[in-house]
Amino acid sequence: MRKTLAFIALSALAPSLAHAQSCAIPRVAPSHFAPASAVGDYQSVFRLCSGPDGARRVAIRQMTSSGQTALLLADTETLATELQSAACWTCHDVDESALASTRMMRAIDKSAQAPELTRRGFLENAGLKHGAGDGAFLTGDLCPSSKPMDRSFLDRLASEGPHTPIALSISGLWLTHHYPDYLWLLDKQASGAIDIVWTNHSYHHPFKRGVAFERNFLLTPGVDPDAEILDTERLLIANGQTPSLFFRFPGLISNAPLMQAARKHHLISLGADAWLALRQRPTPGSIVLVHPNGNEPAGLKLFARDEADGTLPKPLRALTEAPQ
Repeated sequence: MRKTLAFIALSALAPSLAHAQSCAIPRVAPSHFAPASAVGDYQSVFRLCSGPDGARRVAIRQMTSSGQTALLLADTETLATELQSAACWTCHDVDESALASTRMMRAIDKSAQAPELTRRGFLENAGLKHGAGDGAFLTGDLCPSSKPMDRSFLDRLASEGPHTPIALSISGLWLTHHYPDYLWLLDKQASGAIDIVWTNHSYHHPFKRGVAFERNFLLTPGVDPDAEILDTERLLIANGQTPSLFFRFPGLISNAPLMQAARKHHLISLGADAWLALRQRPTPGSIVLVHPNGNEPAGLKLFARDEADGTLPKPLRALTEAPQ
């Protein structure tokens, strides 16, 4: 009798589970690089959505992907994101004020509160710089580079244990020119060696050595902040991954209008209070910054030193846990 009842219960649940699984957009990287144009009709939205089994999410992007209309959905409390078929969700536009008390909107608003601009005309390291609680939040920037990614650093990180978290700030040009390294990262992620939160680091990551900060990075004349943000997301989606709610400005340089551009797209601006190559020492709750893109080996050596001498706060935690 019990087996019969269990079978009936599972049979009733099976259509619901199958329906939920069919809603997910497959996240498989193509064997060859796919351009951002593989994801069409990409636009920012802000809609409250109800889905399978009464789930509630906020849609922040709509697009066409894998031959169907898709949504980039965010959980307003866990800050997790996912790509789902729009056909599975019932959505309506909502005013931000209706969600102002959610953890997501609190984090977005707090990170966008730029301090007063100095006469230099730019902001340095604005946004979320320190997380809640103990441990540390490891972030690695993948800026455009002519050098190969430091795979040995990530292998050492994986030796911490299964599902070691790291947030990788990816630029579009890095992914374009380092596709084998990108696929290697996906293999590490799929094996459970590391868990990656994909952070937007702009598409072109403009930088000119010797040019003043107020005319450099995303403050370079002629830069389109919206394209820098959205084209990176499209490229990541086209190549099998899901953008997070986090955006890191190249060089940690921004200004008030750029902060508002990130906020407009409902992203959390991300700074760091322990950029290791600058000799900033991590403390409990620190957002640690290194560059595994080959451009800054000094920071990776300092990470290994801090880990070896026990001055790196543990455990390493997922970046989605950082905002209070």
